[in-house]
Amino acid sequence: MDDSSAPLPGTAFYTVADRRFFPGLVALFNSLRLTGHDEPLFVVDIGLSPEQRDLLAGHVTLVEPPSPDTPAVFLAPYGPQQHPADVMVVIDADIIVTRPLTEITEAARRGHIVAFVDCPPNSRRFHSEWETTLGLGPLRRQPYLNAGLVVYPHTLTDRLLPPWTEGQRAIGIAHSRYGKATLDDPFYFADQDVLNAVLAARFKLGELVVLDHRLAPHPPFPGLTLTDRQRLTCRYEDGIEPFLLHHVLAKPWLKATRDTIYSTLMTRLLLAPDVAIRLAPERLPLRLREGPAAALDRRRADAQTFVHDHGRRQLGRFGIRTRLARWRARQTAR
Repeated sequence: MDDSSAPLPGTAFYTVADRRFFPGLVALFNSLRLTGHDEPLFVVDIGLSPEQRDLLAGHVTLVEPPSPDTPAVFLAPYGPQQHPADVMVVIDADIIVTRPLTEITEAARRGHIVAFVDCPPNSRRFHSEWETTLGLGPLRRQPYLNAGLVVYPHTLTDRLLPPWTEGQRAIGIAHSRYGKATLDDPFYFADQDVLNAVLAARFKLGELVVLDHRLAPHPPFPGLTLTDRQRLTCRYEDGIEPFLLHHVLAKPWLKATRDTIYSTLMTRLLLAPDVAIRLAPERLPLRLREGPAAALDRRRADAQTFVHDHGRRQLGRFGIRTRLARWRARQTAR
């Protein structure tokens, strides 16, 4: 719904959420406001509850998805298509912004696509099958980027969004991590693999601003210290401050996870009196609330997760998980 006669907003943010991701969405929104971002946030609503929509009213703009059959992971480009801006920030609902993104949005305003390198070893991910399956032409090898935050100018929309959305339709969901795929499959990361293929085929290296993974780290956020809970400030020992925290994989509001900077800030972002959307404590698991009982539950969850993760590392050390995944794939193919 691009009305070319109407002026575009300067910058806008876009995400996707359902009722399960509501706490993450609220934490994202509140972190944007606390770091000085008053730009609009458009949310593709794939199943928020009526009560959640009421809480969001007046704060975000909800966008109806194109079809109930469209997989949620393929909807990231949809919000920008419906509500374009001069600079568009596609951002996951499991992200907390910890300092202003102005430096990033200004780079996009100058004509660049900005994204962060994915965590090692995925940072080197590349599959020649991307070229043949998607019909994009020759691919340049470059750092593999995370799709959790992608910032780009309106001037590049026609070169970015059509091949990204068409590529997603071409691969479908079955051959990704959301289907029966393993990490060896070329489209295991679904929309993210398609995005990286498009960037490597259709854009010159000089059109990309590739930011270090440390500036958008994943759990357990190694080497990072929370220096100011009130201002959301995090810092490495060398003084570098990340732009955001990205809680990939298990979400702390859905499952007991390690107690990290992200979960500490999430409690502050959902319950503190100075946030734009404040949730009642009973809406959250005990481990994400405040007080002695919550602290005890965090220690319990921490210990439980440590034991679980240690077991997985031992399986990985002997290659058992990989062999099991390949065996399951062979069984499915029969």
